[in-house]
Amino acid sequence: MWERTGKRKPRRKARTTRYERRKRRRMRYLTLTLFLLLSGGAGYAGMEGTLFLRETLPAEGSLEVHFIDVGQGDATLLISGREAMLIDAGENDQGTLVWNYLKKRGVGDEITLKYCVGTHPDSDHIGGMDVILNKFSVEHIFLSEYEKDTATYRDVLEAVEYYCVDRILPVVGERYTLGDAHFTVIAPNEEDYTDVNEASIGILMEHGSNRMLFMGDCGEQAEEDTLKNGIDLRDIDLYKASHHGSSTSSSQELMDTITPEYAVISAGEDNDYGHPHAEVMNRLRMAGVKVFRTDEQGSIVAESDGETLTFNCAPSESWLAGEKR
Repeated sequence: MWERTGKRKPRRKARTTRYERRKRRRMRYLTLTLFLLLSGGAGYAGMEGTLFLRETLPAEGSLEVHFIDVGQGDATLLISGREAMLIDAGENDQGTLVWNYLKKRGVGDEITLKYCVGTHPDSDHIGGMDVILNKFSVEHIFLSEYEKDTATYRDVLEAVEYYCVDRILPVVGERYTLGDAHFTVIAPNEEDYTDVNEASIGILMEHGSNRMLFMGDCGEQAEEDTLKNGIDLRDIDLYKASHHGSSTSSSQELMDTITPEYAVISAGEDNDYGHPHAEVMNRLRMAGVKVFRTDEQGSIVAESDGETLTFNCAPSESWLAGEKR
């Protein structure tokens, strides 16, 4: 299990081909999987859609954050105590994968799925949410008033109504508890955004002294509005990079304010959008942020004991941007 260490100057890497990156990734996961099997399966690893997960429940008093590899999309599971929260659920074809991931972590049995959050109506975020609502007894779901006339979004609304899930409209400043952690709604801050990404629900999760920021696909305008709402976003420990590492998000102003130690980028390998973009990777690198990437490392798991953060793998050292097609 990788733990935080002192900062070091990142080394410049030679650019590699997609084939070499894919081959290197598969060899890394094969080696890690063999290690896990020989050591009794402790820890976590993800390989080509197959999940190897430890069977024990999260440690008492801890907060686990699972950045699930759903390809080009978002799905983040947070577990504290016997309560869980799911922020987004990937594309329509990822619903079953997310369901299986949660089930293997004890969600639905020992752990209650207390909250679901659909950050915004794009299919790569809420496409699998109807499957989750169908498979688990969800207590509450956060959905903004920004709606989208698509079959995907209608499926989610119909599932919410059919299963009588309590729908919560996000109100900036409202606080909620999740096991031993608590979170605050920090976005959206306006009602008249014309871009669905800017209307994303933003959340500040706090566990002990650890602070984690999730902002969906918020762009620079939403980031600017969030920084003006009076909620203290300084000294963030873990930042879920907005919009899969797109250059439309993670502005320099936001980075200068939150000064994260770690960032996680959820993006699909060789995706058509070129995520993560070079501008964002350069900002993170210049700020000395340790970066984890689902497109290179599969599912990423962070664990907080209230003071420190540990991860299931070492940070990426490639600093490679995506290639837009």
